[in-house]
Amino acid sequence: MFLCYRREERRIRKWRKMIGVGGSDWKHYVRRNPHVVKRRIRKGIPDCLRGLVWQLLSGSRDLLLMNPGVYETLVIYETSASELEIIRDISRTFPSHIFFQKRHGPGQRSLYNVLKAYSVYDRDVGYVQGMGFLAGLLLLYMSEEDAFWLLVALLKGAVHAPMEGLYQAGLPLVQQYLCQFEKLVIEQMPKLGQHFIDEMINPSMYASQWFITVFSYSFPFHLTLRVWDVFLCEGIKVVFQVGLALLRFCHDELVKLPFEKLLHAFRNFPEEATDPDVLLPLAFTFKVSNRLVELEKEYQKKMEGSNASTSTKRSQPLKSKTFSRIGSRAFASSTNSEK
Repeated sequence: MFLCYRREERRIRKWRKMIGVGGSDWKHYVRRNPHVVKRRIRKGIPDCLRGLVWQLLSGSRDLLLMNPGVYETLVIYETSASELEIIRDISRTFPSHIFFQKRHGPGQRSLYNVLKAYSVYDRDVGYVQGMGFLAGLLLLYMSEEDAFWLLVALLKGAVHAPMEGLYQAGLPLVQQYLCQFEKLVIEQMPKLGQHFIDEMINPSMYASQWFITVFSYSFPFHLTLRVWDVFLCEGIKVVFQVGLALLRFCHDELVKLPFEKLLHAFRNFPEEATDPDVLLPLAFTFKVSNRLVELEKEYQKKMEGSNASTSTKRSQPLKSKTFSRIGSRAFASSTNSEK
């Protein structure tokens, strides 16, 4: 026990030296030692420094400093068309976490404020249920204002590709990511990919919330935090890598299961499959960056061709609504399974 404590103490000292006072040395250290930073982040950010490092990784600290008083104005002086919807969903966000359990308690109030502020800040996106899990996770490690600007940094793309397409009408970015993920599964695990085709399983049935909430919805908290450490450093490719690792870890069992049992398995991964010290090293063996770029180009080309067709144009609204319902059912079914 004492040796573990000393080891953790040394690790925190290394991180503090890397960050500097209030993050003053961070950018300089990252420029000089990017591989050291990446390696340390993949091992996990010390919990006591996680909130600050997340802000530094995302670029949200700069946004906060450039926009003094904006968050307060959005919360106090603006109104949102989504206020009732946000209030309705608050109790569904991390319902088992003590910080969010008390009705109208500090956790729920802070979550409401952040989501309401964002729905005003970006009225084109407004509010979508999955955003609550992002904001809720951030509030466990930082103030309301810091959490708001980190949400802005993620959705608007301060450092990595913008995520707002995950929440826009029709969930366009979710559709793209699921299409890319399906092809990666077929390429990386052809036997499992063919089994999914035979059983008529597509990624919208199990992976939508992986992308919409970046594994913050129904996975163990210790795994979610480690995924977020790497996600904020390396971007959305990590969600693909972790998703592939989950399927690879359970591959031999999944290829034997029929449709109904597959759906159950996706909601009940074995405990060892969600151990970050096991799952993340496996995830990093999937080198997907270049392939994701190629698949995105293929997808965009396909969508341009579809939009050129009048008949496809007419069917698109129905297609978007159908997908939105699938996304909603993904949350609802998982919520019901936990009761």
